[in-house]
Amino acid sequence: MNFCRDCLADTDDRATRCPACRSPRLVRHSEAASLSIAHVDCDAFYATIEKRDDPTLADKPVVVGGGKRGVVAAACYVARTYGIRSAMPMFEAKRRCPDAVVVKPNMAKYVQVGREVRKAMFDLTPLVEPLSIDEAFLDLTGTERLHGMYAAKVLARFAAKVERELGITISIGLSANKFLAKVASDLDKPRGFAVLGQAEAASFLAEKPVGFIYGVGAVSAAKLAADGFRVIADLQRADERDLMRRYGEEGARLWRLARGIDKRTVDPERDTKSVSAETTFEQDIGEFRPLELYLWELTERVSGRLKANALAGSTVTLKLKSADFKIRTRARALGAPTQLASRIFAAGRDLLTHEVGTTRFRLIGIGVSNLEDADGDDLADLLDRRAADAEHAVDRLRSKFGRNAVVRGLSLDED
Repeated sequence: MNFCRDCLADTDDRATRCPACRSPRLVRHSEAASLSIAHVDCDAFYATIEKRDDPTLADKPVVVGGGKRGVVAAACYVARTYGIRSAMPMFEAKRRCPDAVVVKPNMAKYVQVGREVRKAMFDLTPLVEPLSIDEAFLDLTGTERLHGMYAAKVLARFAAKVERELGITISIGLSANKFLAKVASDLDKPRGFAVLGQAEAASFLAEKPVGFIYGVGAVSAAKLAADGFRVIADLQRADERDLMRRYGEEGARLWRLARGIDKRTVDPERDTKSVSAETTFEQDIGEFRPLELYLWELTERVSGRLKANALAGSTVTLKLKSADFKIRTRARALGAPTQLASRIFAAGRDLLTHEVGTTRFRLIGIGVSNLEDADGDDLADLLDRRAADAEHAVDRLRSKFGRNAVVRGLSLDED
């Protein structure tokens, strides 16, 4: 089945442009009408939002991140041509591209856009499995009658809607299962739409390195290579029982995925284990007050993500990295789950007081774990209704007028 991604008109095998709208963006695949598992990934999410909001950045290399000792949170596709990638040290990014425009992250804005994308996903199907703020798996099985068209066209229409209404672009991978859908979504970025059928999966994967399989990192790949498994075709030729004898259950998983077999379902109840944020300082810090201010900023980011995903957590973890690169983690169990910045910060601040004075630090982070749904009146933050109401009012103002519309008191206080 072939169709135009822009106007959804059907096309034939020989067409190079849509006969209806003349667009060259055609989907051609024999299984397109029968596949329904998709991976949706927003393109360079943070950087794309910044370009949307500042048109002067449109053709410039944009990097979202911190100072010289921070890391890259996101890089636009122009910046990526210089070899800049997420999690790269900022000094290295600036070395590779001195002209890069560095923008400080605005998590409140990103969370709001992510929430709008997520809502549009749920308009397609209730089977949405979020993986992060900007990507998710979707299962559109059985929705053809609801939408009046098969899943591939529904997804193409969805991509156009996101671009038109939210001003960002997405890439879509469509296949028979989650593994292949994720592989497909990386094939045609940005603004892409790729279909990878079950029938072609084994031959497509064969010459890829074993590290192409999710969960196979550098150490695992080296071990597999030492055992003679360098490319996926080597795993395809192996006997399943031999792989299980060597690697246990992981061997069975490798045998299945090497053939494009993945029986995992799209799980809308998939648990997020934790939500966290951290930052690296440009200079080591040993004094309490500046550490406290950084902690508050990070806490607001974490709180925003929890609220965006309707989650609350009952364990707060403080992370510190000292000047000699040793990592300290300290955790505090709360009496009840929360998503409020004020409660998360109070626990983190108390943990911080016991660490300051012993050394200087180059990194601080805060996280919330033991998560559960935060729905309506079940939210334990109702125990502190006035604080919750005040904080949510601030959130609404910031969502409407920008993060700087309301500056919380802590950042203005002086000792």
